[in-house]
Amino acid sequence: MPAEDVYVYAITRAGVTLPADRGGVGRPPARLRTLARGRVAAVVSDAPPDLRARRRDLLAHQDLLMRLMDDGPVLPMRFGTVAPGPDAVLRQLVTGEAAHLSALGRLDGCHEINVKALAAEDRLADVVAEDGTVRRLREAVRRRPDYEASLRLGEAVAAALARRAAEAGRRVLRELTPRAREVAAGPEVQGCALNVSFLVERGDSAAFLAEAHRFASDLRGRANLRLAGPLPCYSFVGAEDRAAPVGGG
Repeated sequence: MPAEDVYVYAITRAGVTLPADRGGVGRPPARLRTLARGRVAAVVSDAPPDLRARRRDLLAHQDLLMRLMDDGPVLPMRFGTVAPGPDAVLRQLVTGEAAHLSALGRLDGCHEINVKALAAEDRLADVVAEDGTVRRLREAVRRRPDYEASLRLGEAVAAALARRAAEAGRRVLRELTPRAREVAAGPEVQGCALNVSFLVERGDSAAFLAEAHRFASDLRGRANLRLAGPLPCYSFVGAEDRAAPVGGG
Protein backbone atom coordinates (compact mmCIF):
# COMPACT_ATOMS: atom_id res chain seq x y z
CA MET A 1 0.00 0.00 0.00
CA PRO A 2 1.25 3.55 -0.64
CA ALA A 3 2.73 5.19 2.44
CA GLU A 4 0.02 7.86 2.45
CA ASP A 5 -2.88 5.38 2.69
CA VAL A 6 -4.91 5.52 5.88
CA TYR A 7 -6.92 2.77 7.48
CA VAL A 8 -10.44 3.93 8.43
CA TYR A 9 -12.18 2.42 11.47
CA ALA A 10 -15.26 4.57 11.88
CA ILE A 11 -17.00 7.89 11.40
CA THR A 12 -18.08 9.65 14.57
CA ARG A 13 -19.20 13.01 15.76
CA ALA A 14 -16.42 15.56 16.07
CA GLY A 15 -14.67 15.72 19.43
CA VAL A 16 -14.57 11.95 20.00
CA THR A 17 -12.06 10.85 22.63
CA LEU A 18 -9.82 8.00 21.52
CA PRO A 19 -9.12 5.28 24.11
CA ALA A 20 -5.61 5.67 25.43
CA ASP A 21 -5.19 1.93 25.95
CA ARG A 22 -6.04 0.88 22.39
CA GLY A 23 -4.01 0.78 19.22
CA GLY A 24 -5.01 0.04 15.69
CA VAL A 25 -4.30 -2.75 13.24
CA GLY A 26 -0.80 -3.89 12.37
CA ARG A 27 2.24 -4.96 14.34
CA PRO A 28 3.09 -3.01 16.33
CA PRO A 29 -0.45 -1.64 16.70
CA ALA A 30 -0.79 1.54 14.67
CA ARG A 31 -1.28 4.84 16.48
CA LEU A 32 -4.85 6.05 16.28
CA ARG A 33 -5.80 9.59 15.31
CA THR A 34 -8.84 11.51 14.11
CA LEU A 35 -9.45 13.49 10.95
CA ALA A 36 -12.18 16.06 11.55
CA ARG A 37 -14.18 18.48 9.43
CA GLY A 38 -17.21 20.33 10.66
CA ARG A 39 -19.31 18.24 13.04
CA VAL A 40 -17.98 14.82 12.04
CA ALA A 41 -14.67 12.99 12.26
CA ALA A 42 -13.05 9.79 11.03
CA VAL A 43 -11.00 7.55 13.31
CA VAL A 44 -7.96 6.40 11.34
CA SER A 45 -4.40 5.14 11.54
CA ASP A 46 -1.63 4.57 9.05
CA ALA A 47 -2.48 1.57 6.87
CA PRO A 48 -0.07 -1.30 7.48
CA PRO A 49 1.72 -2.39 4.28
CA ASP A 50 0.92 -6.10 4.82
CA LEU A 51 -2.70 -5.86 5.97
CA ARG A 52 -4.34 -9.28 6.21
CA ALA A 53 -7.38 -10.63 8.06
CA ARG A 54 -5.31 -11.87 10.97
CA ARG A 55 -7.10 -12.64 14.21
CA ARG A 56 -5.21 -10.00 16.18
CA ASP A 57 -6.10 -7.30 13.64
CA LEU A 58 -9.75 -8.37 13.40
CA LEU A 59 -9.97 -8.17 17.20
CA ALA A 60 -8.18 -4.81 17.30
CA HIS A 61 -10.66 -3.38 14.80
CA GLN A 62 -13.71 -4.78 16.61
CA ASP A 63 -12.52 -3.90 20.12
CA LEU A 64 -11.84 -0.31 19.10
CA LEU A 65 -15.34 0.08 17.65
CA MET A 66 -16.91 -1.27 20.84
CA ARG A 67 -14.86 1.15 22.95
CA LEU A 68 -15.81 4.09 20.75
CA MET A 69 -19.48 3.12 21.10
CA ASP A 70 -19.19 3.53 24.86
CA ASP A 71 -18.85 7.28 24.28
CA GLY A 72 -21.33 7.84 21.47
CA PRO A 73 -22.71 6.64 18.15
CA VAL A 74 -20.36 5.20 15.56
CA LEU A 75 -20.64 4.46 11.84
CA PRO A 76 -18.42 1.36 11.72
CA MET A 77 -16.29 0.55 8.71
CA ARG A 78 -15.71 -3.05 7.70
CA PHE A 79 -12.31 -4.55 8.39
CA GLY A 80 -9.83 -3.66 5.66
CA THR A 81 -11.27 -0.27 4.74
CA VAL A 82 -8.46 1.91 3.37
CA ALA A 83 -8.57 5.44 1.96
CA PRO A 84 -6.02 6.92 -0.49
CA GLY A 85 -4.71 9.52 1.90
CA PRO A 86 -6.13 11.87 4.55
CA ASP A 87 -7.32 14.47 2.05
CA ALA A 88 -9.74 11.99 0.46
CA VAL A 89 -11.32 11.29 3.86
CA LEU A 90 -11.52 14.97 4.77
CA ARG A 91 -13.21 15.83 1.48
CA GLN A 92 -15.79 13.14 2.03
CA LEU A 93 -16.47 14.27 5.58
CA VAL A 94 -17.39 17.66 4.17
CA THR A 95 -19.64 16.40 1.37
CA GLY A 96 -21.25 13.68 3.50
CA GLU A 97 -21.62 15.61 6.75
CA ALA A 98 -25.42 15.80 6.70
CA ALA A 99 -25.85 12.09 5.86
CA HIS A 100 -23.33 11.08 8.51
CA LEU A 101 -24.98 13.17 11.20
CA SER A 102 -28.38 11.74 10.32
CA ALA A 103 -27.07 8.17 10.52
CA LEU A 104 -25.25 8.85 13.78
CA GLY A 105 -28.44 10.21 15.28
CA ARG A 106 -30.36 7.12 14.15
CA LEU A 107 -27.82 4.78 15.77
CA ASP A 108 -27.29 6.79 18.94
CA GLY A 109 -27.55 4.61 22.03
CA CYS A 110 -27.90 1.33 20.12
CA HIS A 111 -26.10 -1.96 19.56
CA GLU A 112 -26.61 -4.58 16.90
CA ILE A 113 -27.64 -8.11 17.84
CA ASN A 114 -27.62 -10.84 15.17
CA VAL A 115 -29.84 -13.92 15.28
CA LYS A 116 -29.45 -16.92 13.00
CA ALA A 117 -31.77 -19.94 12.89
CA LEU A 118 -30.33 -23.17 11.53
CA ALA A 119 -31.98 -26.52 10.99
CA ALA A 120 -31.88 -28.84 14.03
CA GLU A 121 -30.08 -31.67 12.26
CA ASP A 122 -30.22 -33.96 15.30
CA ARG A 123 -34.03 -34.08 15.45
CA LEU A 124 -34.70 -36.81 12.89
CA ALA A 125 -36.99 -38.71 15.29
CA ASP A 126 -39.22 -35.63 15.60
CA VAL A 127 -39.33 -35.22 11.82
CA VAL A 128 -40.33 -38.86 11.35
CA ALA A 129 -43.05 -38.54 13.98
CA GLU A 130 -44.50 -35.37 12.43
CA ASP A 131 -44.03 -35.82 8.69
CA GLY A 132 -46.01 -38.54 6.93
CA THR A 133 -43.99 -38.28 3.72
CA VAL A 134 -40.74 -38.89 5.57
CA ARG A 135 -42.26 -41.86 7.39
CA ARG A 136 -43.44 -43.46 4.16
CA LEU A 137 -40.11 -42.95 2.44
CA ARG A 138 -38.19 -44.36 5.38
CA GLU A 139 -40.38 -47.47 5.45
CA ALA A 140 -39.85 -47.88 1.71
CA VAL A 141 -36.07 -47.71 2.18
CA ARG A 142 -36.25 -50.27 4.96
CA ARG A 143 -38.30 -52.65 2.83
CA ARG A 144 -36.26 -52.26 -0.34
CA PRO A 145 -33.05 -50.25 0.05
CA ASP A 146 -31.74 -48.63 -3.11
CA TYR A 147 -29.95 -45.44 -4.12
CA GLU A 148 -32.93 -43.59 -5.56
CA ALA A 149 -35.15 -44.30 -2.53
CA SER A 150 -32.40 -43.24 -0.14
CA LEU A 151 -31.88 -40.07 -2.15
CA ARG A 152 -35.59 -39.21 -2.00
CA LEU A 153 -35.59 -39.88 1.75
CA GLY A 154 -32.59 -37.62 2.29
CA GLU A 155 -34.18 -34.81 0.28
CA ALA A 156 -37.47 -35.15 2.18
CA VAL A 157 -35.70 -35.06 5.53
CA ALA A 158 -33.67 -31.99 4.53
CA ALA A 159 -36.81 -30.21 3.33
CA ALA A 160 -38.68 -31.05 6.55
CA LEU A 161 -35.81 -29.83 8.72
CA ALA A 162 -35.64 -26.62 6.70
CA ARG A 163 -39.39 -26.04 7.06
CA ARG A 164 -39.19 -26.54 10.82
CA ALA A 165 -36.30 -24.09 11.07
CA ALA A 166 -38.13 -21.55 8.88
CA GLU A 167 -41.23 -21.76 11.07
CA ALA A 168 -39.10 -21.23 14.16
CA GLY A 169 -37.32 -18.33 12.47
CA ARG A 170 -40.60 -16.63 11.61
CA ARG A 171 -41.69 -16.89 15.23
CA VAL A 172 -38.42 -15.43 16.48
CA LEU A 173 -38.66 -12.56 14.00
CA ARG A 174 -42.30 -11.88 14.90
CA GLU A 175 -41.65 -11.87 18.65
CA LEU A 176 -38.35 -9.98 18.73
CA THR A 177 -39.09 -7.27 16.16
CA PRO A 178 -41.20 -5.13 18.56
CA ARG A 179 -38.23 -5.07 20.96
CA ALA A 180 -35.90 -3.48 18.38
CA ARG A 181 -35.65 -0.02 16.90
CA GLU A 182 -34.93 -1.44 13.44
CA VAL A 183 -34.48 -4.83 11.77
CA ALA A 184 -32.15 -5.67 8.86
CA ALA A 185 -32.07 -8.93 6.92
CA GLY A 186 -28.58 -10.36 6.51
CA PRO A 187 -27.12 -12.14 3.50
CA GLU A 188 -28.18 -15.68 2.72
CA VAL A 189 -26.11 -18.28 4.55
CA GLN A 190 -26.15 -21.90 3.45
CA GLY A 191 -28.20 -24.00 5.86
CA CYS A 192 -29.52 -20.90 7.62
CA ALA A 193 -33.28 -20.33 7.67
CA LEU A 194 -33.01 -16.90 9.29
CA ASN A 195 -30.21 -14.34 9.36
CA VAL A 196 -31.45 -11.09 10.87
CA SER A 197 -29.87 -8.24 12.78
CA PHE A 198 -31.75 -6.12 15.30
CA LEU A 199 -30.91 -2.55 16.24
CA VAL A 200 -31.42 -2.62 20.00
CA GLU A 201 -31.13 0.22 22.48
CA ARG A 202 -28.22 -0.36 24.84
CA GLY A 203 -30.42 -0.27 27.89
CA ASP A 204 -32.60 -3.02 26.41
CA SER A 205 -29.79 -5.30 25.24
CA ALA A 206 -29.75 -7.55 28.30
CA ALA A 207 -33.52 -8.09 28.21
CA PHE A 208 -33.45 -8.64 24.44
CA LEU A 209 -30.73 -11.27 24.73
CA ALA A 210 -32.51 -12.95 27.63
CA GLU A 211 -35.66 -13.25 25.52
CA ALA A 212 -33.66 -14.53 22.55
CA HIS A 213 -31.99 -17.15 24.74
CA ARG A 214 -35.42 -18.20 25.98
CA PHE A 215 -36.51 -18.74 22.38
CA ALA A 216 -33.32 -20.68 21.73
CA SER A 217 -34.26 -23.04 24.55
CA ASP A 218 -37.96 -23.30 23.65
CA LEU A 219 -37.26 -23.93 19.96
CA ARG A 220 -34.30 -26.27 20.35
CA GLY A 221 -36.30 -29.14 18.86
CA ARG A 222 -37.07 -27.16 15.70
CA ALA A 223 -34.06 -24.91 15.12
CA ASN A 224 -30.67 -24.05 16.53
CA LEU A 225 -30.50 -20.33 17.27
CA ARG A 226 -27.12 -18.61 17.19
CA LEU A 227 -26.92 -15.22 18.86
CA ALA A 228 -24.13 -12.68 18.40
CA GLY A 229 -23.87 -9.36 20.14
CA PRO A 230 -23.86 -6.70 21.23
CA LEU A 231 -21.98 -5.71 18.07
CA PRO A 232 -21.15 -2.50 16.23
CA CYS A 233 -24.08 -1.52 14.02
CA TYR A 234 -22.65 -2.77 10.72
CA SER A 235 -26.00 -3.88 9.30
CA PHE A 236 -27.60 -0.47 9.81
CA VAL A 237 -25.01 1.65 8.03
CA GLY A 238 -25.77 1.95 4.32
CA ALA A 239 -23.31 2.72 1.54
CA GLU A 240 -24.54 6.32 1.53
CA ASP A 241 -23.48 6.65 5.19
CA ARG A 242 -19.92 5.48 4.60
CA ALA A 243 -16.94 7.44 3.30
CA ALA A 244 -17.16 7.44 -0.51
CA PRO A 245 -13.42 7.33 -1.31
CA VAL A 246 -12.68 4.25 0.79
CA GLY A 247 -12.67 0.65 -0.29
CA GLY A 248 -11.59 -2.79 0.83
CA GLY A 249 -7.86 -3.18 1.28
